[in-house]
Amino acid sequence: MSIANNADLLAAVNQVMPFGKYSGRKLLQLPEPYLVWFHSKGFPEGKLGEQLALIYEVKLNGLEEMLRPLLRD
Repeated sequence: MSIANNADLLAAVNQVMPFGKYSGRKLLQLPEPYLVWFHSKGFPEGKLGEQLALIYEVKLNGLEEMLRPLLRD
């Protein structure tokens, strides 16, 4: 995923996980081990997979706290 603008990052941070054990949580709030599991098994196709991969990189590089203020209710 190439981040075209801040709106793409904001959308990824606030995207709600639509399935699985953490259904209903925003992607930034997913536990890192869950994202590591997805990374090893393969992210889903499409926009959600791209967003999950982005959030994986965010967490891997220790940037989660910097992005927390972007979370919306």
